[in-house]
Amino acid sequence: MGLFGFFKRGRGRGHAQAWEQEWTRAIDALDAAAPDRLRALVAARAAAGEDVEIEDEMLQALDDLLALERGLAAGGALPAIETSHRAAAGERCHYSAPVSMPDDPMQPTGRLLLTEGRAAFAGGARAVAVPWHAARQVVRAGRDLLLVRVGGGDEAVRFRCNSFSDAVCGAAIARHLMRAGDKPI
Repeated sequence: MGLFGFFKRGRGRGHAQAWEQEWTRAIDALDAAAPDRLRALVAARAAAGEDVEIEDEMLQALDDLLALERGLAAGGALPAIETSHRAAAGERCHYSAPVSMPDDPMQPTGRLLLTEGRAAFAGGARAVAVPWHAARQVVRAGRDLLLVRVGGGDEAVRFRCNSFSDAVCGAAIARHLMRAGDKPI
């Protein structure tokens, strides 16, 4: 890349960071008006010749999250995923996505299953499960989904999703399941 390309790339990065901050605010606020605003900004950047593939994926994630939350707000149920995977242990499964565990020295890949009772990772040498009553917080950062455990400081289990949609929808579903797990039976 020549010097001109370097400056052009550097100039566009500030716009990309501002766009990503706006996208994050829209995700956090569940802002239904944001997709149109963000699409207009992406279209302008695409017309200027910038690569907007990541932004398109992020917009799809926002659309998916808003649709999920609209359905839940209207009294709908969490999605039901048919699985006979033993990691689900016969529980109703509401989410299944391919993930990796980047903090594990072996960096295993597998599936993250969110059931009525827990988050379970199926893959790698050891099974990882976090019951909802043992989860203090669900955090999404980029394509990462972190389950912060109760007690023990800020110990968290981090799963890296393959897409932004998997990460944002997985975080939303995990939060709903975690709140449901706090209710006395």
